Amino acid sequence: MIVHLHDLAQLNQITVAFPSEAQKLAKTFWPGPLTLVLKKSPSVPNVVTAGKDTVAVRIPDHPLTLKLLQKLPFPIAAPSANPFNHISPTCAAHVEGYFGDTLTVLDGGECKKGIESTIIGFEDGETLIYRLGSIAVNAIEAVIGPVRIQNKTKQSPNAPGMLEKHYSPRTKTFLADNANQLSEQFTGKKIGLLRFTGRGDHPAFSQVEVLSRSGCLTEATTNLYAALHKLDQMQLDAIIAERMPDEGLGRSMNDRLERASK
Repeated sequence: MIVHLHDLAQLNQITVAFPSEAQKLAKTFWPGPLTLVLKKSPSVPNVVTAGKDTVAVRIPDHPLTLKLLQKLPFPIAAPSANPFNHISPTCAAHVEGYFGDTLTVLDGGECKKGIESTIIGFEDGETLIYRLGSIAVNAIEAVIGPVRIQNKTKQSPNAPGMLEKHYSPRTKTFLADNANQLSEQFTGKKIGLLRFTGRGDHPAFSQVEVLSRSGCLTEATTNLYAALHKLDQMQLDAIIAERMPDEGLGRSMNDRLERASK
């Protein structure tokens, strides 16, 4: 689980090393959607780190979350508020839809970034991106130089969100380069389409969700999970997602859609 801090000074409580590359990234992107995987202090329980000798940490960029963290004498270790493998929530209604009244929801409004944090680790002098996220690769490399993207795994991940299947709607989902061609396999079925930009209607699909009519990758990333939640609630036979442009935040969106379609 990711450990959430309200101040950089708290890092000394839970880590024993802070590499220079990590310091540069923290200075640039904290508070914000960046998670760093660092060598953990013995004070961090193994249940938080799945028995590993590293801990995932970040400082969130939301005034309500920071206010909560400031009132506590300890950091908070927490997952995203969704059942394992399902779509992450981006508003309080998504959390309530998953868990009903079994949780108390602290409602801070809709997520500004839309997808999870970028997770970065440091192994043998190399900087690795464990999970693509709300900070694009080119933005990371502009600060510390070239990085390597770690492959997804089926077991024993080095960080949260590295499993091959994740972020999945309950509705069977397909990722396609050509949605029209794939839709021909579903004649007579109720199919939803998720697309980056363009028209919001199409005769082959019962529902079309357009992530950004202006073709903005930042806007599309913000809207991704909300659109998937909407399609997943429409009792469709299948969802077809068109592959996003493979650049900037488009790579992060494709990462989520690839896992959702496993």
